[in-house]
Amino acid sequence: MDRLIYDFDSLPLRQTAMPAPRPHGRSGAYRASTPRIGVIYNPRSHRNKGQDLACTASGNITVVQPRAREDIAHALADFARDGIDFLVISGGDGTVRDVLTMGQTVFGDRWPAIAVLPKGKTNALNVDLGAPVDWSLEGAIAAYSSGRRIVRRPLAISREGDDGPAMLGFIIGAGAFTHGVDAGQDAHSLGFFNSLAVGAASVWGILQALFGTDRNKWRRGTEMRLHYLPSGKPVPHSGHGDVNRRSVFLASTLTHMPMGIHLFGKPRPGLKLALLDHSRRRLLASMPAILMGWRPGWLADAGLHQLDAEGLALDVGERVILDGEAFPPGRYRIEQGPELTFVSV
Repeated sequence: MDRLIYDFDSLPLRQTAMPAPRPHGRSGAYRASTPRIGVIYNPRSHRNKGQDLACTASGNITVVQPRAREDIAHALADFARDGIDFLVISGGDGTVRDVLTMGQTVFGDRWPAIAVLPKGKTNALNVDLGAPVDWSLEGAIAAYSSGRRIVRRPLAISREGDDGPAMLGFIIGAGAFTHGVDAGQDAHSLGFFNSLAVGAASVWGILQALFGTDRNKWRRGTEMRLHYLPSGKPVPHSGHGDVNRRSVFLASTLTHMPMGIHLFGKPRPGLKLALLDHSRRRLLASMPAILMGWRPGWLADAGLHQLDAEGLALDVGERVILDGEAFPPGRYRIEQGPELTFVSV
């Protein structure tokens, strides 16, 4: 994750390469006895650095080490022309986001099966899929034949005024979540990664919101308006604090979160959102128990909402974070993307 703000227009999303014909019409429905495998290997990911490639000498495995997002787009177009059966992504959540985003114009509704090797600083998708934290490329290749198939739909995020394909990712957030990502970067510099980084950032944010004043960025909230799609109905606000601001906004299609925390309530599929209207100290003091699954009946009245949605319209006055990277303030549509089939152990 970089401390940069990316613009949708900077991504090569208007790729026009067409995939080669495939013998199946739905992602992951077909298993070749000797699959053609394409590997996107991010050489800059935290735990890669040229490792784990000893098993790739076989002629049915093609490895690409992209240095830029444009390289990912070209590699996926080549994979599609080759008719790959299995796409392995070796990197963190940001790498997965970029590969899925650029792959949608290449694979259309004929995605290959996908495996994700957790090689980044954060690997929330891999936690949800249940693959080992030390999963190797060789292990992922073996799992193509013997592993579980898990269907997930990523978030599809589009920004008003941009006519390109949507960004595909799994966790979007704003407000204190954005500050938490910055705190997570500091945790990384201290040697905390994955779930430990999430935990360290969460604890720091709760302490700031508990003991800071309303001028503190962790308490003042972020200007945002939220409406359900397609109805246009406003998402509920408890009335605590400014009704045009929220302290925390999070949305995801993941079922299980790092450290086993229950951000969205009971684990379930679909598009879920968690909203904190205002950082009230009583609510924050209860947050550790809530994140471990406690569900008192007063949560919504106190300003914590855990909801389901078909889609959302978000108008936000500060930057948002999608899978670890920042995108500018503005108006966004948040919906569910295509069904993708992931391979796990």
